Amino acid sequence: MDRKQCIVKLLVQPSRGLVDEKFIVLVQNAPPGFQLTVHALHKCEDGHSWEAFGHYTADATGTVNVSEDPSLGGTYSGVEQMGLLWSLRPVPGSKPGLRLRKMNVQIPMKVTISVYQGHQTEGFMDQVPLAGVVVERWYMAPGVRRIPITEDGLTATLFLPPGPGPFPGLLDLWGGGGQLVEYRASLLASHGIASLALDYLTAKNTKETGKMVDLQYFEKAYKVLEQHPQVHGSRIGMLGLSFGTSITFNMAVYSQVMKLRCAVCISGSHVQPVNGSVEEMLKNLYRNPDRARVSEENEVISRDMLLPIPTELTLKVDMGRLKCPLLVVVGEDDQSWPVTESAMDMKEMMEQAGNSHLLTVLSYPDAGHLIEPPYTPHARASLFRNFATQEKRRLWWGGETVAHSRAQEDAWRKLLVFLKENLYSGSNPGATLLSHL
Repeated sequence: MDRKQCIVKLLVQPSRGLVDEKFIVLVQNAPPGFQLTVHALHKCEDGHSWEAFGHYTADATGTVNVSEDPSLGGTYSGVEQMGLLWSLRPVPGSKPGLRLRKMNVQIPMKVTISVYQGHQTEGFMDQVPLAGVVVERWYMAPGVRRIPITEDGLTATLFLPPGPGPFPGLLDLWGGGGQLVEYRASLLASHGIASLALDYLTAKNTKETGKMVDLQYFEKAYKVLEQHPQVHGSRIGMLGLSFGTSITFNMAVYSQVMKLRCAVCISGSHVQPVNGSVEEMLKNLYRNPDRARVSEENEVISRDMLLPIPTELTLKVDMGRLKCPLLVVVGEDDQSWPVTESAMDMKEMMEQAGNSHLLTVLSYPDAGHLIEPPYTPHARASLFRNFATQEKRRLWWGGETVAHSRAQEDAWRKLLVFLKENLYSGSNPGATLLSHL
């Protein structure tokens, strides 16, 4: 193609938006039948670069619409409007075990969308694209306020939606890797829920004293939300992923301080020593180390370490005592936790106790452990530091990329509906649902 005779146009709309918003990628003014590659490049804050690309053929009008036209190959195939995000992968030559996570939510995730001539699979950086656009994907919507919290020994960040409030509140817990992880909480605040991201394994006090937090630490975090003038104190929920679910199940059932309106548990289990400390709960995850397996790529498969699900109530949370609506999200190919078995046991316990109307289970075939906000690239395995042993290993999280990405999109949409129904409404409806993609 003669560049002087034909200047390809690239349009991405919206070029600035939230990470869970879809965008439209439109290539125009190409010769009819022209083969081209639409490429996405993102350099994350740790310096590593990620890319995704699809192969397309321009129609009779010289147009490619990524929302409507099929990719004929690349990192994704078929009609995939957001394939340029969810199929992002480390560029060739990157070190193994990487996982893409936003560290500073006050700046956007920048992605360069470019068009290249022909159906290409490598060498993008060595060529000049026919057209390119930089798009911004934000976790914080305009007007969301980020407030560091250090009172009562907490290590946390509160995100408040725009406006005066009062807003419903949510306590947001990540898993066994520790650190203060803010991107999910800031995105939830962008959807109108005051969200407190809490570091509970690597908190400042823990680093200074060497002692892990106790369960009262979470009640203090709840009190911060409950007493905040811009938070509706009687409309607070709790969200946990992985080890964060262990805390969430425990507090939702046993805490005398936390009166949760609802709870969400993603990729976790109710199995734990009921009267145990946080440290004992964490160590319990590794109580059967001989049950761990290793993949052909030397990645740890840990799901069997909590099996079989115990029958004794001293070794698992008594879900029959739960009084608030609960959403449980399960990836059926989770290789880290026995989430399917746990969900089935919880359902049985609640049916026997007569409170199963409070339980909603979303179960996704071929989804793995790390079920994150939409369009987050799927990490089938990544490097992980075991907080209990400080050992750094690659963990096999599981999941098939397309199915996992579908699960993330569907679960997030239903999670937002669940939170808004239970945190905004005057009643606690609760519903039993087993959903498959």
